[in-house]
Amino acid sequence: MDSMSRLLPSMSSLKAFEASARHLSFSKAAEELKLTQSAVSRQIKTLEDALGVKLFYRVRRRILLSEAATAYATDIRTCLSQIEEATQELLASRGTGGVLNLAILPVFGTKWLIPRMPAFWQAHPGISVNLLRPPMPFDFISERFDAAILFGGGSWPGGVVAHRLMPEQFVVVCAPALVTEPGLATIADLSRHTLLQHTTLPHAWQDWLIAAGSPEINGLKGPRFERFSLVLAAAIAAKGVALLPRFMVEEAVASGRLVIRFDISLPDSYAYYLVYPEEKREMPALRAFRDWLLTETQSTVCEASEVVGATSPAQEFRTDGSIASDHR
Repeated sequence: MDSMSRLLPSMSSLKAFEASARHLSFSKAAEELKLTQSAVSRQIKTLEDALGVKLFYRVRRRILLSEAATAYATDIRTCLSQIEEATQELLASRGTGGVLNLAILPVFGTKWLIPRMPAFWQAHPGISVNLLRPPMPFDFISERFDAAILFGGGSWPGGVVAHRLMPEQFVVVCAPALVTEPGLATIADLSRHTLLQHTTLPHAWQDWLIAAGSPEINGLKGPRFERFSLVLAAAIAAKGVALLPRFMVEEAVASGRLVIRFDISLPDSYAYYLVYPEEKREMPALRAFRDWLLTETQSTVCEASEVVGATSPAQEFRTDGSIASDHR
């Protein structure tokens, strides 16, 4: 018997411990596991003897975790969850295709990626893609993601492969009613409108006005919102004029809820990137998704370049740096 086998408790005792720690009750753990309370108690006793550590204390008619068991319970819960997820993924793919856990910014996912995903699934029916919101700050060490689509300036941690997908191109939009009252025929008319601001891009309006040749207009005024989705909702509700990513407003413009004003688009210095740990480069599901995504985004970039000029194609590089915060 090797050292790993000697140190590894049985799965049944670990499940009994995790359930008891979560409920702080042997009887509730027994009910969940469909065991008797005495069976759960025996499993806990076996685990304590094997570890040589007291895991629970009885206080009157309750049980409490020992200090050592508190951290142990968190780790065991994580491990059991990973085992369950891995098993579900295997059963889902039946050993073919595979599963890709992708962290993605919510607005980019709903407005750009998800509408295009049927084409990927049609081409790769055996691959399941789980779309999850990335925590911030983000890193691949503490999170179980295979890849992520993030927004940043091109600086990423070492050991990460990054593909530049496409820049954000901002356009001026407003509800149709604002075009006639109070009127928005010229850029100068913006001085009479409420400019909807985004908290993490406080100079976006100012930069756009400079590019448009109207630096005298105060681009810093107006209510501020923490997410682009809130700016979008305010613009649709005719609460002001917004400067938003083109892809985000396409649906609202097509339906007539918003109109794009002025033939000026401001390419942002930041862009969307597909990033993943270098050791996962040859993962079949990731490889298939990466190749499809680069083709899709290149098509989007080419379409946008007809309006705003040439844009650099998707690129792959590795570099050191920090991951940008989510501003969606």
